[in-house]
Amino acid sequence: MHQKRIEDYSIKIGSMKKGPLNKISDVKGVLVGHCTIDTTDHKTGCTVVIPGADNPFLNRPICASHVINGFGKTTGLIQIDELGELESPIVLTNTLNVGLMQDALYEYVQHKCLSEQIELKSFNPVVAECNDGYLNNITKRVVTKEHLFKAFENVTSDFAEGDVGAGKGMSCYQLKGGIGSASRMVYYDSKPFTLGILVLSNHGLLKDLIVNGEKFGETCQNRLTLQAEKDEGSIITILATDVPLNARQLNRLCKRVQNGIARTGSFTSHGSGEIVIGFSTGNLNKISKEAFQPFTALKDIYLDPLFEATTEATEEAILNSMICANRVKGYNGHFRDSLASIFQSKPV
Repeated sequence: MHQKRIEDYSIKIGSMKKGPLNKISDVKGVLVGHCTIDTTDHKTGCTVVIPGADNPFLNRPICASHVINGFGKTTGLIQIDELGELESPIVLTNTLNVGLMQDALYEYVQHKCLSEQIELKSFNPVVAECNDGYLNNITKRVVTKEHLFKAFENVTSDFAEGDVGAGKGMSCYQLKGGIGSASRMVYYDSKPFTLGILVLSNHGLLKDLIVNGEKFGETCQNRLTLQAEKDEGSIITILATDVPLNARQLNRLCKRVQNGIARTGSFTSHGSGEIVIGFSTGNLNKISKEAFQPFTALKDIYLDPLFEATTEATEEAILNSMICANRVKGYNGHFRDSLASIFQSKPV
């Protein structure tokens, strides 16, 4: 999938080595799929993150969440925080479609478990959202089970970013936002490991936008005709790594996501929902009859490279979500320009 990303504009975020695709899917087994709805009134969709090569209901990645600001409607976090494990793919969509996607996700996982002769009597579906009501007629709730099943059919490692899937109708810093991703490599005992980030960006005001330390929003806002708005958006962040970690350590990584968000200029407004879900494919809670299972965890004193990787990858993922997005005119004629168009017209 060839899209011009932020590094293609000679902007290098941080100093750490990136994964081969510079996406969350650089973590082995992690895949992402989209289904996009694009009509005059509806700019929306759904995105699914597969958290590893095995069925997560049987082989549950160690997991944690962190709520930076709780103006959000994510499902499944209570059980994640209690048990420290993820048993579900993660679905992203718009605010009013959470319930429909939760039901559809159950149907998908139930079908998968039946095909593998696994009995499913309880399930913790994880669905996260941002509000795309500026560009999408959100009250019609047009994202259906069929759309989610299509997103599962479309899962791949080299997935599209920008205004696709759940990101189709999202806004970021009053420009077009959506899906963005990035990854970083870390090394322990001479072995390579990966940390990847995926965001659904829908937050911020243009005046606050910072691009690699430059107050970019201040310099370009006078060139755009923008309505007066409050910062009432949200950002969902999914963190994946193959470093063996425990849930407490993953929670500490999730807290560092805020550093990357802040580097792009956000101050985390009252009406914004910043929610982070992090999981490790390096440790799995495997459902079996044995009383004990092997478990490895990184020593805490070696977490700093992962903290740095989280910060860098989050910052770059947000910028990728914007630079990969096209201009979009949506519901009620509302319009969002793209960061790419501004970069391309920026005086030398």
